[in-house]
Amino acid sequence: MGKQAEIEYLGRIGDAGASHARGKPFTDVNCGGMLTDLGALFMLLPPPPARLLDLGCGSGWTSLLFARHGYEVVGQDIAPAMIELAEASRVEAGLENVRFVVSDYESLAFADEFDCALFYDALHHAEDPAAALSSAARALKPGGVLVTIEPGTGHAAAEHSRNAVTEYGVTERDMPPREIVRLARRAGFSGARVHPSPKVLAGVQYRMPRLERFPGYLSDLIRWLGLGYLTLVGKRRREGLVVLRK
Repeated sequence: MGKQAEIEYLGRIGDAGASHARGKPFTDVNCGGMLTDLGALFMLLPPPPARLLDLGCGSGWTSLLFARHGYEVVGQDIAPAMIELAEASRVEAGLENVRFVVSDYESLAFADEFDCALFYDALHHAEDPAAALSSAARALKPGGVLVTIEPGTGHAAAEHSRNAVTEYGVTERDMPPREIVRLARRAGFSGARVHPSPKVLAGVQYRMPRLERFPGYLSDLIRWLGLGYLTLVGKRRREGLVVLRK
């Protein structure tokens, strides 16, 4: 069902689901993790007023945050109902430096227009991620930057993913950093750098209360070993942040 399911998704999750989508990140149980991710993105993307393409933007909450920071933003999504939500939020916020378009990110009409682009928790819904990355590459100016934050190995098999596929018919796939880099190089990106997931790093640092039973120096050592593992090994197989340059 794939793309049609994405188009119909908002109507199938009801008013409560729509309210949750429009209110992100503050309506989400993982609000802290989302804001941690966004902080990293602000540090890694070219500074405003760069022109930014927000791919698979959904209700537009990421697009609006970037616009508030001074970026010139185009938010794209395949679902007209999602874009209606995003446009309503834009009008409510009074922002003129962001616009929203309905299109398929696997076949964008843009060419050499953007300084930077973003897949935030969106590329793993692609029917053809290779086409989506090629489309993003075409949209970027020479030297432009694409950043992705996507779920990695094990995502598709997780219970919540299997439930989403069964109930809504959407596409859920593993999208680890190493696969993104492999496909991106085929799409024409010349440079790639992988960072550990910001929210996972924060979790290692701040959400390991059981370590408090150990002496301070030992719990700190265990945390640093965990951070080192994510940096050197885990980031390539699990959820990570990938910076790609055209």
